[in-house]
Amino acid sequence: MDPGRQAMLEGRNLPQRREKDITAPRRDANTRVSKPSRPAPSNIATSAAHFLSGDDQARKFVADEDKFVLKQSKKKADIRVREGRAKPVDYLAFNLRYIDTDTDRDVFDDDEADIDIDVPAPDRLLDGLSEAQLKELESDIASFYTLESSARNRDYWKSLLTLCNDRRQKLQGYDHEGRAISSVSSDVDRILGPKDFERLEALEKQIEAKLKSDEHIDTDYWGGLLKCLPVYKAKARLKTICEEIKENRLQQLRTSNPAKAEALASAGTDVPRVVDGGEGQFIQRSTKLPTAAAAAEGADPPPGTARFASTGAQDFSQATRALYEREVARGISENEEIFTAEEAVPSTSKPQWAEKYRPRKPQYFNRVQMGYEWNKYNQTHYDHDNPPPKVVQGYKFNIFYPDLIDKTKAPTFKIIREGGRRRGESFAPAGEEDTCLLRFIAGPPYEDIAFRVVDREWDYSAKKERGFRSSFDKGILQLHFQFKKIYYRK
Repeated sequence: MDPGRQAMLEGRNLPQRREKDITAPRRDANTRVSKPSRPAPSNIATSAAHFLSGDDQARKFVADEDKFVLKQSKKKADIRVREGRAKPVDYLAFNLRYIDTDTDRDVFDDDEADIDIDVPAPDRLLDGLSEAQLKELESDIASFYTLESSARNRDYWKSLLTLCNDRRQKLQGYDHEGRAISSVSSDVDRILGPKDFERLEALEKQIEAKLKSDEHIDTDYWGGLLKCLPVYKAKARLKTICEEIKENRLQQLRTSNPAKAEALASAGTDVPRVVDGGEGQFIQRSTKLPTAAAAAEGADPPPGTARFASTGAQDFSQATRALYEREVARGISENEEIFTAEEAVPSTSKPQWAEKYRPRKPQYFNRVQMGYEWNKYNQTHYDHDNPPPKVVQGYKFNIFYPDLIDKTKAPTFKIIREGGRRRGESFAPAGEEDTCLLRFIAGPPYEDIAFRVVDREWDYSAKKERGFRSSFDKGILQLHFQFKKIYYRK
């Protein structure tokens, strides 16, 4: 048989092969590009679960931003306290420096003199504020509470928020205790006041269980008592935190100022006082109220703003302390400075009542208003980038007479010009201003007190922006005035 036909017949018996497409690409084993095999799982793939999702990244970004804003807020509060122009919330934030960790605050921004700055106690700070000030403070506290991440600091701000809200409601005339409690409020304070936070929480659970039970009880009384507990819990929590703040501060003071540490440790309750601190005036606290401050060092201050050394410590009534703290808590504005330029009163005969009552010097918390005067000379030689020196534009005197024997006779004041100078006359050299003595006079048991002020014409306008006030109410003589502005024609 033909070999070719035999091969064809043998091929029929083989398995059918797929028809080869002549248009298909030729496969050459030498040039074939194979598909890469699946690689083994890498470290990145195995740790994919550790990557932050979009929501987690957003939350982390917000948390970092809040931390930055919080640090900046505390830094600004510290600066205002150092410069003597702090708001109430600044004092509250300043206290936290002694319990904050390094991550909560920029320690490089702290000043070595900060340890010597004393501020009013948080609970006392609230007592001296008006309803409008409490509302503003409540908003400031809420901002710090929102930004804080530390549990302890959040407890601090939350407690202050509770006390601030309670104080504001009382000023509005709203009694959260209710009629059933108000009649025995002194007993409630006696029962709840001494308890610590843990005991108050336990008592809260007991009262809640009692109200849910079937016992025959006075639900109005126990319900009212339950409403009182959040305030007392806030006080107890705040007391614990403040004790920790005080202890941490004492540890630092024992290294830098042992004498002050010992005095602070042995002191019971203390009240703010005003001292000069070189670069600014600070609100400090002492066991006794001062009458003036230490003399400022450096450049001579403007006329009518000089500080003088303290005339000596005295023991004062609780009423005076309360009035003083209330006025200190109001703080000072941007254009104000603390004013303690007390002068010796011109010698007079001893008052007739001196043998019957022990004479005492009244306490005070005064402010001097400073600003720029853009007269023709200053407009020519200065601009807003290079302003002229500040000058005195007014004063705010707050003299405390809570223990006045005859409260029907209000204290008065008079202006004393030395050297026979009359009103409107000027004996001062060119470029300087005349000064005079402003003397405050009251009845027993208070001595007269005097301050040296700039002698210029007062503006008696009652408009809000001018702010003239001369009144005696609730033991405080207030004399607030500004000088008339001189307008120059072009």
